[in-house]
Amino acid sequence: MPFDENEERRIESAEETWEEQTLRPTLEKLPERARQFNTVSWHPIRRLYTPRDLSDFDYTQDLGFPGLYPFTRGVYPTMYRGKIWTMRMFAGHGTPEETNRRFRYLLEQGQTGLSVAFDLPTLMGYDSDHPMSRGEVGKCGVAIDSLADMETLFDRIPLGDVTTSMTINSPAAVLWAMYLAVCEKQGVPYDRIGGTIQNDILKEFIAQKEYVFPLEPSMRLMVDTILFGAQCLPTWHPVSISGYHIREAGSTAIQELAFTLADGMAYVEATMKAGLDPDAFAPRLSFFFNVHNDFFEEIAKFRAARRMWAKLMRERYGAKDPRSWLLRTHAQTAGCALTAQQPYNNVVRVAIQALAAVLGGAQSLHTNAMDETRALPTEKAATIALRTQQIIAHETGVTHTIDPVGGSYFVETLTREIEEEAWTYLQKIDDLGGMVQAIEKGFPQQEIADASYRYQQAVERGEQVVVGVNRCVAEVEEPIPLLQIDPDKAAHQQMEKIHQLKKRRDSYPVDHTLDAIRRAAQGKDPWARDLLMPKILDAVRAYVTLGEIMGVLREAWGEYVEPAIL
Repeated sequence: MPFDENEERRIESAEETWEEQTLRPTLEKLPERARQFNTVSWHPIRRLYTPRDLSDFDYTQDLGFPGLYPFTRGVYPTMYRGKIWTMRMFAGHGTPEETNRRFRYLLEQGQTGLSVAFDLPTLMGYDSDHPMSRGEVGKCGVAIDSLADMETLFDRIPLGDVTTSMTINSPAAVLWAMYLAVCEKQGVPYDRIGGTIQNDILKEFIAQKEYVFPLEPSMRLMVDTILFGAQCLPTWHPVSISGYHIREAGSTAIQELAFTLADGMAYVEATMKAGLDPDAFAPRLSFFFNVHNDFFEEIAKFRAARRMWAKLMRERYGAKDPRSWLLRTHAQTAGCALTAQQPYNNVVRVAIQALAAVLGGAQSLHTNAMDETRALPTEKAATIALRTQQIIAHETGVTHTIDPVGGSYFVETLTREIEEEAWTYLQKIDDLGGMVQAIEKGFPQQEIADASYRYQQAVERGEQVVVGVNRCVAEVEEPIPLLQIDPDKAAHQQMEKIHQLKKRRDSYPVDHTLDAIRRAAQGKDPWARDLLMPKILDAVRAYVTLGEIMGVLREAWGEYVEPAIL
């Protein structure tokens, strides 16, 4: 492959002989289980893949070598032979003190990176004492109201030695500023601070719906963090372009891939519009993908993603630095694939999904705990999820060679077909004027809603088998221990801390820094190079709260109200 006509005819003849003499008699005795087999995303799967499916396949152009364009086989020359992926367990609950204990426990168990889950009030930019926060403080993540909370969250954790990922979007700049201020207090220089803020605001409008501001100022704030990171933090990823939540909302794998890359394209274009060359920031862009149940589809998705992003950055945006062509990605096993029924089955699902992420070439990985459909994970469940990664890394042998599935007739064909379908989506988005305009017109939202509805129908009809739900159902469910969070207790503790903080802080720098943020946010040029990030950092150092900063930005920009799309 490519091979000459004589070889192709020889394979074709052999296949016809097999079909006539071997396959047909077998099918007459034992018909196949279905007339059509598909991936979980309804991509058709053929009975057999042979060299004929790759007759025009060019090894150097389509596959190549790891660490070289188009990066199908991986972004680094040695991949896991040189360094195992970063093991990041998503964690956060209750107060900063409680989550700090969980962080230190996970690090003691061999976790190699931190990943912070914030509670809903923090995600929406409210302090714990705000009326909108009632009943939600510390419930789905940790409550962070000020730099004082962030100091507690990372107490006795050396941030110069640990990379941290923070899953937050609308208030991402504020939480990032708090993290940087903690690093400053620990004496960690900016060039040693490593990690990621998710900061993928377009994905919020598409899928997760944790937006605050309208699209234009939201994009401005996101671009602001990229500009600040390019200037000051050479080892930090200022955005993690996230398909994870797109998939959790019900998209197919191909929609997840296409819409994620389209979001990334919008960020590249907006940052270039702000005056920055792509090679000045693209090497620090990162991605975040879901890993669902369809093993080979997920592997092919990761491989197609690397190839597509490399082509986009080199050919469409003119990036010259090979580091700008790399799609480096975190992966997380699919929360939407877990079931409340027979929760121990989730251990098996997560192991298979994690293996797909590894064979797909992810740079870091989070494995969900078996109990996450019912509650935040217990310490025991989180440990099992971490051990799953460690067993894959150290016992299975899949890390001994680079891209062990490379060259498979099935995998290479599936990678190509997924890529082709994703390019078709990107063309539709281009025709709509780009991803921002596509979101305003409701295109990705409608596509995801349709896919989600189709999947649910298939489950209810029994066409899509979910073990323990519509097949192999247990009459009696075995109870499992769950982590109990008392939001009233957490809220009381956080409200008291806010009250004490405001009593002891100096009011002058609070008022001064908030006024500076207000004036910058109200500037007539939304793409002005007068960055907001340094002003937010000044406010955070003065112990201005998250809610106070976000309140000033709400006054300047207003809040987004999603239009009804029927």
